[in-house]
Amino acid sequence: MRKLVLPVACLLLVLCADATAQRRTTRKPAAPAVKTEPARVQCRESLGTGVRTKASYCFVLAGMDPAEGVIVTIPPHTGPATLTFDLHNRHTYSEEDVRAGRGYASYSAVVGVLTSKGDLLGRGAVTSEFRSVKDLYERIGGGAGPGGVKAVAPIGAETVSVTIPAGVTEVSLLGEILDSLTAIGRESAAPGRPVAIVSNVRVEYRPGR
Repeated sequence: MRKLVLPVACLLLVLCADATAQRRTTRKPAAPAVKTEPARVQCRESLGTGVRTKASYCFVLAGMDPAEGVIVTIPPHTGPATLTFDLHNRHTYSEEDVRAGRGYASYSAVVGVLTSKGDLLGRGAVTSEFRSVKDLYERIGGGAGPGGVKAVAPIGAETVSVTIPAGVTEVSLLGEILDSLTAIGRESAAPGRPVAIVSNVRVEYRPGR
């Protein structure tokens, strides 16, 4: 009986080693790590750089042609990617209107994320109200106002995330709906006119092989 122990033990060791070797040879390569990075953006109409955040702010114009929108490049990716951006309303600040009691304004805006062929991938919306300068999300440098800021400023902030299918390497942000009420009256979306403001555009993806 003792004579059988050693051969059986050796056989088991050989079988285990062979199974381990097979598992090693059939193991799939590890998937590329997920990356999150600022997206490359082509802004048709730039608002400028924020004084506080140092972020770049870009107008989203109303229209139907993807070529006329904010063009965002999506790196080659394996599987779906995720496009994320901050969406703001557009407000023109007037200290005179505020002092005269005409400062109140309300805004609602909707933008679409489309492929270069015009296929809708998703939408984002932002709604905000203005009563005082404290309601502004940011001030933009490079203007003639006090402190060198522009009168036009982003107000409100909504983070929007949209899934980008595999194979899509460029999308366009276009304004769809604008409903604003200010001291000068009500305004709606008109082709080529700003509907909203976008900032902090970034993309999360697995690099393509």
